[in-house]
Amino acid sequence: MTTRRTLLATSLALPALARGAAAQGQWPERVVRVIVPWPPGGSTDVMARILSEQLSQKLRQNFVVENRPGAGGNIGHDAIAKATPDGYTQGPITVGGWSINQYLYSRLPYDPDRDITPVSMHWELPNILVVSAQHNPTQSFAEFLTWAKAQRNGVSYGSPGVGTTGHLSGSMFCNRMGIDGQHVPFRGAAQIIPALLSGDLTFALDNLASYVPVIAEGRLRAFVISGAERWPTLPNIPVMREVGVEDFVVTSWCAWAVPNGVPQPIINRVNTAMKEVTDSPEQQQRFLRAGARTVWATPEDTLARARRERSMWQELVRISGARLE
Repeated sequence: MTTRRTLLATSLALPALARGAAAQGQWPERVVRVIVPWPPGGSTDVMARILSEQLSQKLRQNFVVENRPGAGGNIGHDAIAKATPDGYTQGPITVGGWSINQYLYSRLPYDPDRDITPVSMHWELPNILVVSAQHNPTQSFAEFLTWAKAQRNGVSYGSPGVGTTGHLSGSMFCNRMGIDGQHVPFRGAAQIIPALLSGDLTFALDNLASYVPVIAEGRLRAFVISGAERWPTLPNIPVMREVGVEDFVVTSWCAWAVPNGVPQPIINRVNTAMKEVTDSPEQQQRFLRAGARTVWATPEDTLARARRERSMWQELVRISGARLE
């Protein structure tokens, strides 16, 4: 005979069972919103759209991009962190959101360890040092270094904003090389490149993806890359250690994320789909053409990398003197 207690226990268990069933087999039943914390057209936006297209195909549901830029990505990061943890809000969070901004800003609206959960690494790319081919007289890294040190009034370097990897790597470069460098923040490469081409800006050590087309045109000259190895589409450009600069491996990277509390089966499903994208030679080449290397990792390894790099970025923030409210 069914008791009242048994009926009550069964009724209380039904929502949990339904959520579990949805997580295991029915998800996604509707459109998945992909929040991109950066403006349209930038590296993060382009890579997120490529991946969203692939996830739509593999998971048989639309992944629709919504750009939420501002505050160094923090507006979009917070939107992901505060979303309902049902798997229907996801998005790319760059190294800034995982490992830099907590040292740069006096207060964050979200906690990267408590409020967001990584699904997988997404992409990675190095920074590249570029100058104007028309306005800079140097032809090699060694010449540039000698020339920059000799400038009586110093030199200027641009970045997509205070605390970005372009700013922090440029600051570290000037500090290490003994260059009198003045940081000039811009809103993105779309503003940095014209400033370089006009001769108003000396150099940039910024995300490679944005500069490849202008380098190919010959209007910008590239001297060195901040990655551990040469870039496949720019095989003639050396890395820092090859030009005598040791211990200077700085890369920008991005990890796909969901709000904390999303059921593990959903995370596993997206992670598996992302691995299929990463394993595809066609998609690998597509990402390379866009200027980045697609990267896969387990959620655990992704979080471990974010935590491992924090001490390095904290030191770079200190060297730069950057601080934001």
